[in-house]
Amino acid sequence: MNPSNKSSSPLVPLTVGQCFTLATIMEATAPKPGNVHRGADFADLTYPDFLVAATLVGPLLDLAVELPLGQTVLSAVAATQTAVATNTNLGTILLVAPLAKVPRTASLREGVGVVLNNLNAQDAADVYEAIRLARPGGMGKVESADVAGDPPNDLIAAMRLAAERDLIARQYAHGFQDVFDFAVPRLGAALESRLSLSEAIVRVHLELMSQFPDSLIARRRGALAARRSADMAGAVLDAGEPHDEAYQRALADLDFWLRTDGHARNPGTTADLVAASLFVALRDEIITPPFRLAQLDQDDRGSPSTAE
Repeated sequence: MNPSNKSSSPLVPLTVGQCFTLATIMEATAPKPGNVHRGADFADLTYPDFLVAATLVGPLLDLAVELPLGQTVLSAVAATQTAVATNTNLGTILLVAPLAKVPRTASLREGVGVVLNNLNAQDAADVYEAIRLARPGGMGKVESADVAGDPPNDLIAAMRLAAERDLIARQYAHGFQDVFDFAVPRLGAALESRLSLSEAIVRVHLELMSQFPDSLIARRRGALAARRSADMAGAVLDAGEPHDEAYQRALADLDFWLRTDGHARNPGTTADLVAASLFVALRDEIITPPFRLAQLDQDDRGSPSTAE
């Protein structure tokens, strides 16, 4: 599903760590509405922060298959905090670490189920410590399995309790169903329809937002704000294709609205799901080098247009 050619797949497959690094850089580079990207920073979080974090964490995930999941998550968050000192990638690490732990010879979908079924109390303790270390915003207080309290013995049970209010917990509770059955197929379909990689990433981001109201927005600004962001994302998709003027106007309106409340409406959980989906696509060679952010010229398939 590479917009250039599937036959361009490298002789040596990308390592798991390289897949993570590339996935997070691709996700951060695409101009997704409401998120940091190479044309838009937040006051306390910048595009270079994502590049630094992606570079540091990639090699750690190359070790994931050999290490306990909780240790991988905690070491990745600690490395990020040392260099960036802000919550750049907690959600992405939580999503990708179980996928990275699956041996390359195994199916990701089946393998991640095995990984999740074999977690223990130490994994739960380390994941809770990683969450506290990252200090994600908008966590609030809940009656059961609150991250500010003692960690549970059963991480998956805690994730099931949070699944209705948190899309990352939902993936742990339901075997990453939204990634495998929704996001990855939508990414493949977008690339098959001749969208550029950047356009495809933005489109999948919008499709995820419209289908699954962003849980970070919900935590920070409430369910109504998350629902409104989902409706606006759906309106962008209904407006046409990326080259259509109506689509671009609706996308600009959504981006403006998401940014008008500081960055409290940042659809960060959606971005994490996009990054996880890109990781799957890279790991399973659904998309392969050479990567082109810009769309290939429709009149000359062998000649890429100027990069975005």
